[in-house]
Parts: sequence; structure tokens; C-alpha cells
Amino acid sequence: MGEFELIRHYFAAAPCAQAAEGVALGIGDDCALLDLPAGEQLAISTDTLVAGVHFPDPCDAFLLGQRVLAVAASDLAAMGATPLGFTLALCLPQATNDWLQGFARGLNQMAAQCGLALIGGDTTRGPLSLTVTVFGRLPRGQALLRSGAQGGDLLCVGGSLGDAAAALPLVLGQQHAAPEVAAALLAQYWSPRPQLALGQALRGKASAALDISDGLLADCGHIAAASGVALQIELARVPLSAAILALLSLPAAQHCALSGGDDYRLAFTLPAQHLSGLQADGWALQVIGRVVAGQGVQLLDEQGRVITPPQRGYQHFGSSGD
Repeated sequence: MGEFELIRHYFAAAPCAQAAEGVALGIGDDCALLDLPAGEQLAISTDTLVAGVHFPDPCDAFLLGQRVLAVAASDLAAMGATPLGFTLALCLPQATNDWLQGFARGLNQMAAQCGLALIGGDTTRGPLSLTVTVFGRLPRGQALLRSGAQGGDLLCVGGSLGDAAAALPLVLGQQHAAPEVAAALLAQYWSPRPQLALGQALRGKASAALDISDGLLADCGHIAAASGVALQIELARVPLSAAILALLSLPAAQHCALSGGDDYRLAFTLPAQHLSGLQADGWALQVIGRVVAGQGVQLLDEQGRVITPPQRGYQHFGSSGD
């Protein structure tokens, strides 16, 4: 099967590639065309997933299709953007019908959940890797940045942490768990739910935000550095799911939550006056700390003493403990 036949058969005809709001021209020309209402800006982010680095190879193509788009769409959530469309660059060692059908089905399912339209991309032969670029829109000047945290703000997260990191040994077949526990953890690894609605609700309220991909400690360090402040995290307030506590001891679960990564929950700083309103609107926010003068990220025990974690998060180059 040639490149263009592959694109037409598996992707151009998919439901997620059909006409969508904000997409003036999708697959079929040299470029896609996006329409933006007056007074709005375009948010763009690119993510690459490589076999053996970001996911095991081989793996279920349907699950991979969900994961690759969810990971990219989470960046739109972190900026508070409303999803528009995405492109897919697919590098395949070989084109097999079963794999492509499963992958396209998973991709389409996540696209529907995120409100994203497939608007273009590329296919080529080579080691398995996938690159997704997502596009979103938001009112001019209302993007959630990493650089606005102020002393006295609360530090919050959008849900329990560590499940995807705890699931990795299950994904790799290195560990087993009760079926209900395994299902809950594996869902967080393969099908994370980008917190798009939460990101939009935080516009005009959160002072800084990002999505947690490399671990809570490491990613909060980006907010601290960009904002010129210190973030204090209270270990006892970091939320953990029932599933992770059923599989791991409390210290092991906390390690996954702090340093494991792949959560794709939002972490954000919030002036205290906005907390009650967001909670009243039904957002399940967890306050885990606060913003103070200084620099870096401080992890505190129940007595308020600083703890030195053995590892802060994942890095592609260099030591993970840096």
C-alpha cells in the first residue's frame, strides 16, 4: 500500500478528519486552513512518541492511538485553549492492515473525546515514532502561562497522581495486580483524559499552569523558575487514588506521584479568592501547597520540614535526579 492510499484509507476517511468548526480546509491540500474569531489567538504544541522510549514495542495499536493524541492535547489544556485540530506524522517500519485499523480507531476515539479534527500530516517508513501537533484557540491575552505565580498563591492539582507511573510495570509485564486495580491504573497510562474543560475554567483565575508529564516535582520546578518564586508541596496533601494504594505501599505510591510522570493532570497556582468558586462549580481541585518567596521546589513533611526526594522526575538527557 502506497503512502497516499494509506492516508486516504485509514485517516482521510476517518470521522475525526471530517468538517469541523474552525477548520476551513482539512486533509487534501498542501496546508490546512484554520479560522480564528476576532480577538482570539492560536495555541500550538508538538509531541513526539518513540517506540521503546515513550511506549513499549510491540503494544496494542488501539491503545497507542488514544495515548499519542491525549498526550499532545494535554498541552492545550495546560494553556486553557479550546481544541481545534491536529496533524499526525507517522513513521512506520511496515504498513499492516490490522495495526493501522486499530491505531486509527483509537486515534479517532480520543479525537472525539477531545473535540479535535485531523487536518493533515505525513507518513514515512522507518523506526516506529509518532508526532502530533495540536492547535487550539483562546481569547487574546488569556493563555495560562508558567510565569505568573505570585507569593501567597495556592498550589493545586486537578486530580490524583502517580497512577500511570504505577501502571508501567503492568504495561511491561513485570508485575501483576487484581483485575479491577490493573484496569484502573492501565487506563491512566493508555487513555489519559486531558483536562481541557478545567484549563478553560481556569482562564482569568489561575496565575500559572502546566500539565504534569515528567513528574510533579520536576514540572512544578518549571513554574518556579519561570515565575521567579518557590513552590512548597506538602507531601501528605498529594492526592493518591484507591487503585495505586491497593497496589503499592504508601511511600512507593508517593514516589510515583512525585516523580513518576505521565499523569497529564494540570498543576496550577491560584489566588486563594478563586478556590471556593471553582469548587462550587464542581471542579475537584486538590490544594497541595503554596507559593512563597525564593526559588525551586520544596517538599515538606507533616511537621513542615523539608524532605530531599531521591528523584525529581524524568529527563530525556542527563540525570533524572537533577
